[in-house]
Amino acid sequence: MDSIEPDSPVYRTLLESTRAIPWQIDWASATFAYIGPQIEALLGWAPSSWVGIDDWSSRMHPDDRERVVNFCVSQSQAGVDHEADYRALTTTGEYVWIRDVVHVVRDEAGQVQSLVGFMFDITERKKTEEILLALQKELEELSFRDGLTGVANRRKFDAVYDEEWSEARRNVQPLSLIMFDVDFFKRYNDHYGHVEGDECLKRVAQALSSAANRPRDFVARYGGEEFVLLLPASDEAAAKAVADRCRQAIFKAQIRHAASPISQLLTVSMGVGTIVPSGNDDPVSFIDLVDQELYRAKQGGRDRIEVGAA
Repeated sequence: MDSIEPDSPVYRTLLESTRAIPWQIDWASATFAYIGPQIEALLGWAPSSWVGIDDWSSRMHPDDRERVVNFCVSQSQAGVDHEADYRALTTTGEYVWIRDVVHVVRDEAGQVQSLVGFMFDITERKKTEEILLALQKELEELSFRDGLTGVANRRKFDAVYDEEWSEARRNVQPLSLIMFDVDFFKRYNDHYGHVEGDECLKRVAQALSSAANRPRDFVARYGGEEFVLLLPASDEAAAKAVADRCRQAIFKAQIRHAASPISQLLTVSMGVGTIVPSGNDDPVSFIDLVDQELYRAKQGGRDRIEVGAA
């Protein structure tokens, strides 16, 4: 295939009919045989400054360069048509998103002779994609958040629990879990009404969140008036200390509970468990074990902490 000459009808047609930027690279010399004048309008670089593929790669965002160059070179060597998206540097120091669509031209012997293609400005499309991705992420986060209390919901807990269980087993580290139940919450609702009951759960969630002060400590609403706190890399002593801190946080919240038979302030019962998971351990069984400790706390008079180890 001959080079696209500036005075050729092909060139004039391309120039007049599209905003895409046509170009051609001679494969043997790795130099530009041609690049359309639209490149200067888009990026600010004059066509004469595009000499070889080094000019192309050096004007690419550093985070994109290695991935895109390696991909395009390998595809071209294999004689495969391809396309790549990357950020191209402008003369003002900004970046524009480019989509390069590449066609590999072979000679009669089947050897790669040249590359021809078009550069498209896809900046607006990328902005739209980024907005959509952000919205998708926000929706995903909302789907994992308890609508009332704002902490994670049961669905998110299940996902995080599976991840942390695997991490603990892989690194032979302890994993601790605290389960909470608000004491006599039905009486609270009956006495104060459901609106105040909802506010009560919000305050409990805030108190528990304040006690979970490490980055991977994870609070979730487990259901109804039950909450859970997952403590990666925490042994039994550390988990018990966090449970005590949670109890103090609930006390400091000073949530009145006139209908409680054990206190004028709201209290919670807690079950605590710690395990170093092995291949023989079952994550569901561990949750059941901690839930049994919570049951013991409730049966033992409530407003207390029961600790068990797997």
